Amino acid sequence: MNALIQEVTERIIERSRQSRAAYLNKIDKARRDGPHRGVLSCGNLAHGFAACNPQDKSDLRSMTKANIAIVSSYNDMLSAHQPYEAYPAILKQAVAEVGSVAQFAGGVPAMCDGVTQGNPGMDLSLMSRDVIAMSTAVGLSHNMFDGALMLGICDKIVPGLLIGSLSFGHLPTVFVPAGPMPSGIPNKEKARVRQAFAEGKVGREELLEAESKSYHSAGTCTFYGTANSNQLVVEVMGLHLPGSSFVNPGTPLRDALTKAAARQVTRLTDLGDNYMPIGHIVDAKAIVNGLVALLATGGSTNHTMHLVAVARAAGYHITWDDFSDISNAVPLLTRIYPNGSADINHFVAAGGMALLFKELLDGGLLHNDVNTICGPGLERYTQEPRLEDGELVWRDGPVSSHDTEVLASVAKPFKPDGGLSVLSGNLGRAVMKTSALRETHCRIKAPAVVFEDQFELDAAFNAGDLNKDCVVVVRFQGPAAIGMPELHRLTPPLGVLQDKGYKVALVTDGRMSGASGKVPAAIHVTPEAYKGGLLAKVQDGDLIELNTETGDLQLLVDVEELARREAKVADIGHHQIGMGREMFAGMRSTLTGAEEGACSLFVDQEQENVD
Repeated sequence: MNALIQEVTERIIERSRQSRAAYLNKIDKARRDGPHRGVLSCGNLAHGFAACNPQDKSDLRSMTKANIAIVSSYNDMLSAHQPYEAYPAILKQAVAEVGSVAQFAGGVPAMCDGVTQGNPGMDLSLMSRDVIAMSTAVGLSHNMFDGALMLGICDKIVPGLLIGSLSFGHLPTVFVPAGPMPSGIPNKEKARVRQAFAEGKVGREELLEAESKSYHSAGTCTFYGTANSNQLVVEVMGLHLPGSSFVNPGTPLRDALTKAAARQVTRLTDLGDNYMPIGHIVDAKAIVNGLVALLATGGSTNHTMHLVAVARAAGYHITWDDFSDISNAVPLLTRIYPNGSADINHFVAAGGMALLFKELLDGGLLHNDVNTICGPGLERYTQEPRLEDGELVWRDGPVSSHDTEVLASVAKPFKPDGGLSVLSGNLGRAVMKTSALRETHCRIKAPAVVFEDQFELDAAFNAGDLNKDCVVVVRFQGPAAIGMPELHRLTPPLGVLQDKGYKVALVTDGRMSGASGKVPAAIHVTPEAYKGGLLAKVQDGDLIELNTETGDLQLLVDVEELARREAKVADIGHHQIGMGREMFAGMRSTLTGAEEGACSLFVDQEQENVD
């Protein structure tokens, strides 16, 4: 085992010893009180199966048949989640065929950052994760279930489902993906048209045509953003069936894997001999495995918050220093857009998850002494699912890459590190995704150009005011201020400046997401400007230095001068009213900082004693 990864794992275990013990005590008590419908009164139980068919009613009365909860994020508007429309019927039938029962326990909201990008609804995006977690808990709260199937793919949805599932950590839980859409126009061409539109070289009709050819059917977007990072991380943590993350929707193999996931969860319940709840799968080693896979593939920076919150839900405390050290320990093995020109389907063709598992295991970069929904260890995940004469089987995956421009080896990686840097200095702490940068490191010292709102940048760009070396500061975008929206719409104009030969970078207490690309971006700055961070004192023309080699994020202004300055007062009221945002004022006020997961769900005091 890689010594640095082992060291990070051990320190996570040690710092979390008390909180993890409290969590395990909690889920053990919940197990002892089950099977849950057995403690319900007759009236409670009658309500719980009133709408079932006679056979399911009989099975649920007997207390010997498993009842599996289905929690889904289905809606028609998200291409990734549209396939879930048919899943409940498929899952119920598959569960019934093995003598158990499945009930649709509840739906969770699912919003799309791709739709809300640059619009008021985006201010709700990050907070929707906690709403999803709470909605999951509501769905599971009826004391009717012996296991659960979680249907979700995109940005905040999978982390929310994970957090909610871990609050019911005594239940065996399997995550059920739906797969990516087939490849559309090349990502490089899509990026070219976006940048041309930002420069005024093409019109809206040409832009819309390019976007429509990229996002063109049911399934997950094919670039390697947060959605596909979710799927990869969840599989590496052992919560998917092997090789199921990136099988296209509407295919016979996809349907076979969906049915197999339903059957698998019934094998893990406390009614049999192979009880394996999600709270025993998601331990420190599984979490570290997820971090390793994320960083080895240049995955979404959103997980520097999401995985912190997920770990906390399982009783663990992880920090950005853990991310940074693991990034230094693992090589970059994939080039998937925005870290390259290929998409997720190309990754699958090059060797996909089976080969990624093999490389990471052979390189001593994954803990193999872990639990999964398929049993102990990760060797099964080096196999690929196939249909042979209509039967679902797993066969050994490839031993080498079919396209070394997309999926490399540990021996010959694209970069020696995982492409995530943690920056610290008087401006606070931030993360930067370096895997997609043109150069290995970012070193820039330039005057600040300060904006209080992402939309202000458009006017400055169009006026030519940004045609210079500069560090663009976009502040008052943090969790407590306005809910921390993604600022991905800033990428095209900043990319234009970069292509003109200017040295540019972005510093913000907002997010840039898994779509972060070639523009150096120090994001998630904490403490955020709204909470007293030094960002609130930055003025136009101040020199700012970013250096990923030294880890510096510095405002180069005399200490006495900074002491004399008054912090800028945020003018953010227009971000807090309308599009439902006023209803989230209470949640915004309780969100922790970015490094603590930007989360509203956990109290500061740990439960030391659980009966």
